Amino acid sequence: MSHHDVLIIGAGLSGIGAAAHLTRELPRTSYVVLEARAVSGGTWDLFRYPGVRSDSDMFTMGYRFRPWRHEEALGSGERILEYLRDTAREYDVESHIRYSHRVVRASWDSATARWTVEAEHGDETVTFTADLVWACRGYYDYERGHEPELPGAEDFAGTIVHPQHWPSDLDYSGRDIVVIGSGATAVTLVPALADRAAHVTMLQRSPTYVLSLPHRDPFATRVRRWLPAGLAHRVVRWKSILVTAFFYRLSRRRPATVRRMVRKQNVALLPDGYDVDTHFRPRYDPWDQRMCFVPDGDLFTAVRRGDAEVVTSTIDHLDADGVVLTGGRHLHADLIVTATGLTLSPFGGIELEVDGEKVDPASSMTYRALMLSGVPNFVFTIGYTNASWTLKVDLVAEFTCRLLRHLARHGYRRVVPRPDPTVAEVPLMDFTSGYVLRALGQLPHQGDRDPWRLRQSYLRDRHTLRRAPLEDGVLDFS
Repeated sequence: MSHHDVLIIGAGLSGIGAAAHLTRELPRTSYVVLEARAVSGGTWDLFRYPGVRSDSDMFTMGYRFRPWRHEEALGSGERILEYLRDTAREYDVESHIRYSHRVVRASWDSATARWTVEAEHGDETVTFTADLVWACRGYYDYERGHEPELPGAEDFAGTIVHPQHWPSDLDYSGRDIVVIGSGATAVTLVPALADRAAHVTMLQRSPTYVLSLPHRDPFATRVRRWLPAGLAHRVVRWKSILVTAFFYRLSRRRPATVRRMVRKQNVALLPDGYDVDTHFRPRYDPWDQRMCFVPDGDLFTAVRRGDAEVVTSTIDHLDADGVVLTGGRHLHADLIVTATGLTLSPFGGIELEVDGEKVDPASSMTYRALMLSGVPNFVFTIGYTNASWTLKVDLVAEFTCRLLRHLARHGYRRVVPRPDPTVAEVPLMDFTSGYVLRALGQLPHQGDRDPWRLRQSYLRDRHTLRRAPLEDGVLDFS
């Protein structure tokens, strides 16, 4: 059994960022990173489907302390993985990672003010102790994506694959492909597949907002040419933060304006006479669900060339040759891709206990969206839904380092958010995406006021997580 000041769960974007922040800000802090898989990178190693890339700009998707140096605004999965692993090597995170260690249980004992963490490693259970546990594995299930039942799937003579488990030897050249879905994964896959497939159909039950962005940000290119690297990074990063925040706020306050703007761009990028309102006009307001961004309009280009089409309908059943739609239309397919979303798994299904009592995350309330009420010395990292995930990764890490310094400075060994019965419970995510709605019953709640409220605002969180007093009457130190 080994003891560490901090035990980090997960060696993906969040875990590597957390560890690098500890190295930078608290170099004397001992830590270990437990990673369930045999390699680092998390999402960016797991997802290997054609065209996989970020759906946020890389100037904010990269860490605050380590600039993204490539020209692409929307980075490829391969380059993001390279960036993560280079960061891990640069800050010596790699030497702290224990691979193939799947955390299954974490138990807090008030008498010793320590966590005991059990991890499966092969056929044995390995035990660690730590003063603080930091969950950095995201919120979705790495084992399986969301795969709704497809009537007649057993009759289909071709291949059905979910993007989360894309076979490395899958040859789709010259084949007819139906991609079921309309989210970020689907709009990424369709143009990538269309380069080699005979034809690709994106079959969606309902449309999503899709907006084209430049593959290479001309502002970033100019600024990097004129300014020193460090200053250029800060300028470009802040430009991206402010533009994203402005666009989100405009979407929420003036949804009709943003609807018109997106529609105008869609009309300009699609063939004359295209039925934009059927295939690219959602029933919900902008940012009720995450908006999809495509580099240089590649999805629209594939549709305009005739290599891909968008069909808005529902599935009646599958037959040997493809998909039969409600109403009778038949879509021929050799390959069906179920880009139907994620399955959420809060905290990776890890059993949490405090002094022998099991903790149900769904019965907890989140403190500043990074700690759980009644759970001592436990931090988790969840990114933004309306901006780059990494913006929140950096802020949670800065807060945690500040918290650790405060504990050490005052000789405290325990910190726990104290529940307030007067705070009303509100769903954690005000988001209508299917993967969120399917899992709301498993997620902790937020409160109706600070510091229990999740604001989804980097500019606001930047102040509170960096500056708000830790001794705020809610965090109980002892």
